[in-house]
Amino acid sequence: MKPIEVFKALSNEARLQILEWLKEPEKYFSPQEGVDLNTVGVCVSQITKKLNMTQSTASQYLSVLQRAGLINATRIGKWTYYKRDEESIRTIADFMNQQL
Repeated sequence: MKPIEVFKALSNEARLQILEWLKEPEKYFSPQEGVDLNTVGVCVSQITKKLNMTQSTASQYLSVLQRAGLINATRIGKWTYYKRDEESIRTIADFMNQQL
């Protein structure tokens, strides 16, 4: 974990919103045929639609969050699904509690 990358990723309101939505995906997203929201993740198309942004912008935001270690991506066929990396988020919270 590189703290500066995490803080950069968290410095954008839309990226924070994505993390909030992915914390409780069943609350914010529609069910996906054959793919569990909690186990596999949320399809990039649903995230894009909810952000009301272009897919390229949404993908860029997701990429920043992924590089920071805050989310994981799973590719199934032509679709990519995203979910939070809860262990990494706990590590970041511990770092903040101990170091800052």
